Amino acid sequence: MNVSKSFQWIERRLAPLLVTALTTLSGQALASEGALDTLQMHGFLSQALVITDDNNVFGPSSEDGGSLKYTEIGANVSLRPHQDLLLAAQVLSRRAGGDGRDARPVLDYGVLDYQMVSSQQRTFGIQLGRSKNPFGFYNQTRDVAFTRPSILLPQSIYFDRTRSLALSGDGVTLYHEESLPHGTLRTQIGFGKPQAEDDLRRTMRLEDTPGELEPRESTIAQIKYEHDGGRVIAALSAASAKARFEPRTSGMNSGDFHFQPWILSLQYNAELWSLTGEYAIRQSTLEGFANPFLNFDVTGESWYLQYARRFHDDWQWLVRYDSLISNRDDRSGQAYESSGAGPAHSQFADDITLGLQWNVSHRLKLAAEYHHVDGTGWLPAQDNPDPAATSRRWNMLLFQLSLRF
Repeated sequence: MNVSKSFQWIERRLAPLLVTALTTLSGQALASEGALDTLQMHGFLSQALVITDDNNVFGPSSEDGGSLKYTEIGANVSLRPHQDLLLAAQVLSRRAGGDGRDARPVLDYGVLDYQMVSSQQRTFGIQLGRSKNPFGFYNQTRDVAFTRPSILLPQSIYFDRTRSLALSGDGVTLYHEESLPHGTLRTQIGFGKPQAEDDLRRTMRLEDTPGELEPRESTIAQIKYEHDGGRVIAALSAASAKARFEPRTSGMNSGDFHFQPWILSLQYNAELWSLTGEYAIRQSTLEGFANPFLNFDVTGESWYLQYARRFHDDWQWLVRYDSLISNRDDRSGQAYESSGAGPAHSQFADDITLGLQWNVSHRLKLAAEYHHVDGTGWLPAQDNPDPAATSRRWNMLLFQLSLRF
């Protein structure tokens, strides 16, 4: 059984039993060494209400009183049987519109982490298993509401409509941390197979074509520097993610998908405010099909600028401008529309966001958010099956309650 199939089997059969299994193992084999003292178990739950005037986001948000089909529930466990060895895993149930099938619990991450070098000056280690990808500032913790600056992350960088490809991968990750005179340098590089699920098939316009989308060997890397205790943070992320579509239709060729993003991330943190910006170039290629309509080779561009202000200890407000262009050679989408592929406004999105968060306690957060959007470039396809029926300019309100334990 290959690595990818092994983790698919774990996801289907063992994810709901993961916490119990690790606890039992530690009790039977490691109690004598006091490893149970390192056992940690945590969880979180978030429920949102999404209201839009046009278009749908995470369910029928433009109908009646909005949609409650945006729910995140997770549980994680970690155990350190040896000072240089860490076992950690998280099970996640996430519903974001659709018919609820996506809400089944899955293995979000599950790693064996071994630190070969660990000192005050330097750390070097290796992770085996399913790891969260080091993609920009927020990808590795994107499903935990308490780690996000807003209810929705900037969709030009952190796509929810094709989140599976960027979220995690099965394989091996090497990481290094070096203490420098004025800061800390962190590097990560991962080799393995990404997740390629139905959201990616929809983006490739293959959701109605019988066949299998199989992930291929891919690479992701990030270098991050934190200066003066995190006052200034800079990061560069890059990836080469691959998948192949094997059709079950007679006479149809296989197609190879290749995604190559580069992300530059910068952040300045003062005592009461933070300024964050990220810029991405994304090249996406699908080739090999005999039908030229299915093949594409486009380079997209994304960026956002975000200002967050903290006040009254437990409150924060945020303003952000977020811009997405699907094809730099067709910024307005007019060529896309002229080809008959869909409306021009499906190829871009400019989003002005205002947000407010209140940390009621360490375990409870309330948040509200307003979006004014020009374009539908990141609109979830499963909630809007007919792109021609979408509106170019639309507004969205979100309210979210989040708990952690």
